[in-house]
Amino acid sequence: MNTLARQIDQLNKELLSQLSQEVFEVFGQSIEELKTKNIEENSIKIGELMPEFSLINAYGKKISSTDILKKGKIILAFYRGSWCPYCNLELKFLQDNISKIKGKKSVLVAISPQSPDYSLTMVEKNNLEFEVLTDHNNDFAKKLGIVFQLQDFVLPYYQNLGIDLSVFNKNNENTLPVPAVFVVDENGKVVYKFLDVNYMNRINVEELIQAL
Repeated sequence: MNTLARQIDQLNKELLSQLSQEVFEVFGQSIEELKTKNIEENSIKIGELMPEFSLINAYGKKISSTDILKKGKIILAFYRGSWCPYCNLELKFLQDNISKIKGKKSVLVAISPQSPDYSLTMVEKNNLEFEVLTDHNNDFAKKLGIVFQLQDFVLPYYQNLGIDLSVFNKNNENTLPVPAVFVVDENGKVVYKFLDVNYMNRINVEELIQAL
């Protein structure tokens, strides 16, 4: 088990002690339903060109893929939002390995649909040294085929946990990106892909670094 996976295993144990069995059953039902949609198979594939993007960072500045590619490869880490403890663990772990990523002439950017003010809080709280971008309405993620509609039956459970997506994402879509990581080479081509509709499963960062 890799280091991040061990941290997630510990997080699962903590959440099990804090949340009811009903909550976990509903979340599990949501994940199982998502598996039937074949998002992994239908999303952008290795060897395809990554669409260009221009997204706002946590400070309101536009960041474009064209400018990033001048510096080297891009690692795109899609996460659900700062409200997601699994996403936070993954981003912190990527931050812990940022010097190794930069050493491979690669630029890491994290992307979510949440508004820049929430991203700024997350950047400052965790001392993140990479760009955290806002993909409003998941417009960019939709081009990659990695967006899903959060089911109506699970929404009340999110809200009971204080997670109101309309507040975080500034819309009423209740759509989220599947947690995913892509590596895009200097020519804009996807050369590595990790995607799992089960948000508890996250990338092996050590494997990612080896792939750069």
